[in-house]
Amino acid sequence: MFRSILMGLVAGQRAMTPLSALAGAARRGTLPYDNATARLMAHPLFATGGVVMAVAEMVGDKTKTAPDRTVFLGLLARTITAGFAGATLAPPKRELAGAALGVGAAIASSYVGLALRKQSMSRWGQTATGFAEDTLVLAAANAIANAMPARGRGSVTSSSSLR
Repeated sequence: MFRSILMGLVAGQRAMTPLSALAGAARRGTLPYDNATARLMAHPLFATGGVVMAVAEMVGDKTKTAPDRTVFLGLLARTITAGFAGATLAPPKRELAGAALGVGAAIASSYVGLALRKQSMSRWGQTATGFAEDTLVLAAANAIANAMPARGRGSVTSSSSLR
């Protein structure tokens, strides 16, 4: 359940990065559990879509017209992806709790992250802080998604992915 919370913290910063990281981990078979959402993320269409959306979000974040992450639609996207990621990383029969923990972490992280980003932007500017944040978020998401699965938990393998 800890991974659900951690990925929720990531979603609070970049809504689409959890999808990208989960898709990559699902394709490599490194997600901790073989569940429906993990198999869905292993599908090439969803994996490609997750990466494209994450890249688009990171590019858009550097524009002057980028809205705050706490506007309604931004927060909605973060809660949806955090819930999905939290469920994907949760143990069997605990998916709902994992989703709830992910959503809670994402909402809190969105507000804290926005405050820190605004404070940083006043010193280093929007683009530099955006790239720094992207680097941290991408590294964290991939580390969380690709951490070694617990023994005997039935991680997703390429043979169980959707074709």
